[in-house]
Amino acid sequence: MDITDELKAFVATAQTGSFTAAADQLGVSNRLTSKYVAELEARLGVRLLQRTTRRVGLTPAGEDLLARAPAILDDLDDLLAEVAEGSRGFTGVIRVSAPVTFGESYVVGMLARFATANPGVSFDLRLSDSYVDLARDGIDLAFRIGRSEMLSLKSRKLGELSSITVVSPDFLAENGPINHPDQLENLPCIVDTNRKVPRRWVYRGQGQDHVVTVQGRFHVNSARAAAELASKGLGVAHLPRFALGELERDGSVQCVLDDFQGETIPLSAVYLEGRTLPRKIRALIDFALEDIRKSDVI
Repeated sequence: MDITDELKAFVATAQTGSFTAAADQLGVSNRLTSKYVAELEARLGVRLLQRTTRRVGLTPAGEDLLARAPAILDDLDDLLAEVAEGSRGFTGVIRVSAPVTFGESYVVGMLARFATANPGVSFDLRLSDSYVDLARDGIDLAFRIGRSEMLSLKSRKLGELSSITVVSPDFLAENGPINHPDQLENLPCIVDTNRKVPRRWVYRGQGQDHVVTVQGRFHVNSARAAAELASKGLGVAHLPRFALGELERDGSVQCVLDDFQGETIPLSAVYLEGRTLPRKIRALIDFALEDIRKSDVI
């Protein structure tokens, strides 16, 4: 029995807390995953997992092994990949996570461009507006908007996403020009609940900060949905430019408050602390850093 497969089965089971979830992550059967772990326990002569009807937990020996095994497996994968890549380029799967709207608006296209230059690489892209657990879900790289305070993650800043304020031409015709942030307090606004403080919009202009508290009939957890609602004349939206897509190009919405700068939000690539980053992941981060500078995202 291959000890590498045994270690992978143990790590996946320990991180997910379930043989079934581990099997899904590894792409093998539940029975085979359980067998690999049992073989590893027999090889070591110790019990690594405490099994219950609903979940598996770690024994003290299992905790010791889990503290070191993922890094060992990462180093082995990186070593083998470097040998293989030396002759035929990057190979293997890269598992990527990103917020839904940003993923659809930018990450999909960026990965397509990276894939064109690296035909041996496959991708598993998972879009979610929830904070994904990289270790539990086996994610190699996640794109995050906003500041991450998780000590288990390392990050590389890719840029700052600027927020802009938009309305439809019909809304402007009905309500008149919007020249100062203070006007927003008396106008219907579309509130994006993904923002840290959804109803507080911050601007910088005329040598000072302007903080306004907005109201509106629509509260949505999607910047893209906010843009769509604004395009239908239902209020003012304040969102990252990437969420607009064709709505700005075809004139469905237009920017207001051009003399005031909206708050900026950091965009980062994050990955697990304490692991040797595979060369193909480093290459993807470097590619994204250069690619995003050529785009209209930031």
